[in-house]
Amino acid sequence: MNVQRTWRRGHAVVLALALALAFALLGATAAAPGAGAADAPKPTVTLSKSQAGTGGSVTVTGKGWRPRALLMMLVCGQGTPAAGVPGGTNSCANAEGRAVTTGRDGTFRKRLPVAEPPKPCPCVVHVATVTGEKAAVDAAFTVAGHPVKPLAKPRGGRLAVLADTRLDGSSGLLTWFGSPPSRQLVVTVGNMGTAPVKDPVFQVGTSHGVFAPQWEEQQWRGTIAPGAKARVRLSVELPAGAHGDYLVSLRYGSEVIAEQPWGVGRPWGVTLFWVLLALVVPAAVFRVGMVAVDRLRPAEGRGRPPGRHRTRRVGAALPGATRLTKNALLARAALLRRTDTASDDTARTSRDTGSTGLPWFTPDTDPGAAAGQLSAPSDNGPPTKGKP
Repeated sequence: MNVQRTWRRGHAVVLALALALAFALLGATAAAPGAGAADAPKPTVTLSKSQAGTGGSVTVTGKGWRPRALLMMLVCGQGTPAAGVPGGTNSCANAEGRAVTTGRDGTFRKRLPVAEPPKPCPCVVHVATVTGEKAAVDAAFTVAGHPVKPLAKPRGGRLAVLADTRLDGSSGLLTWFGSPPSRQLVVTVGNMGTAPVKDPVFQVGTSHGVFAPQWEEQQWRGTIAPGAKARVRLSVELPAGAHGDYLVSLRYGSEVIAEQPWGVGRPWGVTLFWVLLALVVPAAVFRVGMVAVDRLRPAEGRGRPPGRHRTRRVGAALPGATRLTKNALLARAALLRRTDTASDDTARTSRDTGSTGLPWFTPDTDPGAAAGQLSAPSDNGPPTKGKP
């Protein structure tokens, strides 16, 4: 009994140590990603020079970025490294921007042409990711000869999104034929500032692919007190025939506070229309051409001698073995005329002689009578040779 108790106690101790070791390993494994994320280097950007004039260039070097990431580099106005670019890419020289792809180690090096941004300085070189996880870095830069203007002061009220955004609405039949798709962006915002916000003006933007959003201002009627929240509905509309993956962004002031993806289906009705048009137009052209040919073609039988068309049609209607030529038809017609003439002469002779012979024998065609004899021989005639 003592041996069994001792064995059970030892087994329990070993099991407890094993469980403790397992929990320790799990805790270390769970803490490893967080430690790795905390130790991961933040993306940085350095410039070859801090000032350049329009027409010049600056070399941008980056480190700590995501491997094989597509980046966008722009010269922007009204921006600082701390505040970023409050006006978004609308404050940047987008036409002279450059794209670059990081290497396997997350570094890159690229020359960027210097151009005057649409907004005054302070200026920065803005580097941001185009796809994947968002990351942006701004490096201070001076565009020589470009005007300088202080940044706008922030407002007293500060709005923030408190719940997930969504798009309400659906596409109708007209959208299937290329009508502009439209939705309503629904977002719940709260006032995190110390002053009330009255009739806030939001900016709704839609972007497709790597293009910058096209912003449209919309004013929401109402007042949001400090610490209060409100549900905001804003209209969103895309161009006619739009399809693909779009991103709807909501901006208040200089900060983008919400983004919502929007997948728009292809307007197959437009494709069906073009397919039908490609089939109907050639058919219509063919019919018009046939009508024109019938109008311009000469009439059948014009300029032919009389009777030729009728004779040819009769001959063509006969079978191949009994088809008659023109000469054969003329010969048959002449034979019929001669037969009619002979029948008339026979009838006239019968009336003159009073003979009532059979209808198919005439006196001069009787097979039993001699040629030229109309009655039996007479005894008064001259004797024949060799007879008394």
